[in-house]
Amino acid sequence: MSPELILLALVVVTALAFDFTNGFHDTANAMAASIATKALTPKMAVVLCASLNLVGALLSVEVALTVTNAVINLQNADGTPRPEVMADGGTKLLLILLAGLAGAIVWNLATWLWGLPSSSSHALFGGLIGSTVAALGWGGVKWVGEGSSVDGVVGKVILPALISPGVAMIVAMVGTSMVFKVAARLTERYRTRGFRWGQVGAASLMSLSHGTNDAQKTMGVITLALIASGQWNTTHEVPLWVKLACALTIAMGTYLGGWRIIRTMGKGLVEIEPPQGMSADMASASVILASSQLGFALSTTHVATGSILGSGVGRPGAQVRWGVAGRMASGWLSTLPAAAAVGALMFLIGHLLPAPWGASLVFLLLAGAGVYMYLHSRKEPIGSHNVNDEWAQPKKTKDKHGHEVTV
Repeated sequence: MSPELILLALVVVTALAFDFTNGFHDTANAMAASIATKALTPKMAVVLCASLNLVGALLSVEVALTVTNAVINLQNADGTPRPEVMADGGTKLLLILLAGLAGAIVWNLATWLWGLPSSSSHALFGGLIGSTVAALGWGGVKWVGEGSSVDGVVGKVILPALISPGVAMIVAMVGTSMVFKVAARLTERYRTRGFRWGQVGAASLMSLSHGTNDAQKTMGVITLALIASGQWNTTHEVPLWVKLACALTIAMGTYLGGWRIIRTMGKGLVEIEPPQGMSADMASASVILASSQLGFALSTTHVATGSILGSGVGRPGAQVRWGVAGRMASGWLSTLPAAAAVGALMFLIGHLLPAPWGASLVFLLLAGAGVYMYLHSRKEPIGSHNVNDEWAQPKKTKDKHGHEVTV
């Protein structure tokens, strides 16, 4: 087998591994509210989410084409391929993709271990940007589109990241306020049952929208790898087998459920009631579906978090844990640069050895990091059995010197 095909196989396997981590990392986006309000049992929720993620992943390819075209500068202004990108028979581009995926997976696993709802999308883009800069310099990244088009990293990634959480928060806040006004006129029976069924429907739409956005990103990476190896020749379509593989993989990852992050989203930010959950999920689904049609590769985590916070602000008397929200925001700000740093480091390590040995070393380092973090997570397991336990509040006490400390 040629070095190019070995590298291609490593990239495809690693991309599907990222897709899998995306599934269990971001299950919380769609189902945390339904699980927190007990509208669905934890296991039923992840089965429903996995099924609809699978369907959603097959509905659109707009975001996949964004990943293929909007991150790495593949062509010169006249449309001809850039020789430095396709150097060594495409192995350089394949190593860039492998290193970028490694950066994304390491950050995804680390934040899952910490129970921190960071963005899988920004981890992927950060990893790819870091490895591209390490390989090609700053000019290797497609920061803006040609002419006046909204394209490139700024238009398709950074601007949606800044705008979407605020939009989702406002929509959820207004929606929650209106829903509670309606709920005040209903009897307890109809209020509880009606809003729980409404929340199941909203969560289902949220799962479907998650599939239309997040699974697409892995499709774009694999398509780019196929182009680099000469197995595909267009940046405007995605092979059918790539769509099916990515859809099935993200569904399997979703089925496992990222219980640590589900707990933070469902219990850590706000104590959610069914009307809030319905409003939050409907707000998230609306923003994500609209963005998917426009090809914006936004963060479903940011949108879902903004919606949950908005539902807390919109509910009279609700307590929003802004300290937890601040911790999450710090993770958001860290995601892209942290994943970029790991992606750049992985490229430099892989570039030390000739293909495919350097790529194999990157793959082994990634596997070792994954095994270590999984074993570490078993020390304090979180699963369907304890995901809805009460959120422990920090307690103030004094140490032996009389100083106040938080435990």
